[in-house]
Amino acid sequence: MAGRRTRRARPTGAPGGHPEDAPGDPESVARSICLRQLAAAPRTRAQLADTLARRGVPDEVADRVLARFGEVGLIDDAMFAQAWVSSRHLGRGLAGRALSSELRQRGVDAQTTSEAVAALDPDAEEAMARELVRRRLRSLGSVEPVVARRRLLGMLARKGYSAGLAYRVIREEVAADDSDPALADELLLPDDT
Repeated sequence: MAGRRTRRARPTGAPGGHPEDAPGDPESVARSICLRQLAAAPRTRAQLADTLARRGVPDEVADRVLARFGEVGLIDDAMFAQAWVSSRHLGRGLAGRALSSELRQRGVDAQTTSEAVAALDPDAEEAMARELVRRRLRSLGSVEPVVARRRLLGMLARKGYSAGLAYRVIREEVAADDSDPALADELLLPDDT
């Protein structure tokens, strides 16, 4: 019948029955799954373990394969966390709090997460917040000051910046912005006067 979906038959012998999982011994299948995942993008041990579990690889086999991948350096959560913090801070402007949350979601343990985030320079974090506010200020000229202030605070909060830093950076950048002095006067936070 036209328009009717058919299910693919699961390959026999393959844990989870994923089409790319060639039939064979579970350890070989697990290695193949992990290599495909790592070829696509860096992954944490927890992400790979979840993928193996979803594909039906037995836990003891997954543990052996993941341990071996860790021994040879194919899985390194500390290196993953450091690279993640660096790229997401520079590329997205995320602050330590947001980066910690993202790493936890990817299964990186608390110790490794805190070490990676601690490497983030507080001055670089503040400089990034300032740059984000400067960029956003350019597009807020026609917006009511109260709305502009709320949008700037919301943007920084979503990126993980603390309220104290956000208020201070917004106050200082608005005061330094000479493109629209009237807007700068109206945008100053209430406790600034």
